[in-house]
Amino acid sequence: QVQLVESGGGLVQAGESLRLSCAASGSIFRLNTMGWFRQAPGKQRELVAQVTSGGTTPYADSVKGRFTISRDNVKNTVYLQMNSLRPDDTAVYYCAAAKYYRGSEGSDFDYWGQGTQVTVSS
Repeated sequence: QVQLVESGGGLVQAGESLRLSCAASGSIFRLNTMGWFRQAPGKQRELVAQVTSGGTTPYADSVKGRFTISRDNVKNTVYLQMNSLRPDDTAVYYCAAAKYYRGSEGSDFDYWGQGTQVTVSS
């Protein structure tokens, strides 16, 4: 079993930055793909970015050029650096992991964290 614990969320003003962390524990050797999703009130969950063991990192169009996903295999942690935050980035951000790459839908991931709130004020 794999456990994912997110941290780093909070309240910031537009234009500021945050870095989210997701620490994985358990059978982490099974994890090929890790990613970040977000869900804003009244909206569907969307994939923000994901990183595979091969290093591919497709980003959502809305965050390209502002967000960066990275993975530290020694620390078993994945990060999401979020710069130039905007009010429409406000959401609960979820870390997710998959045993192998299957796609970018939520159903393609096997494990989930509890979520961390990011709120961006204007």
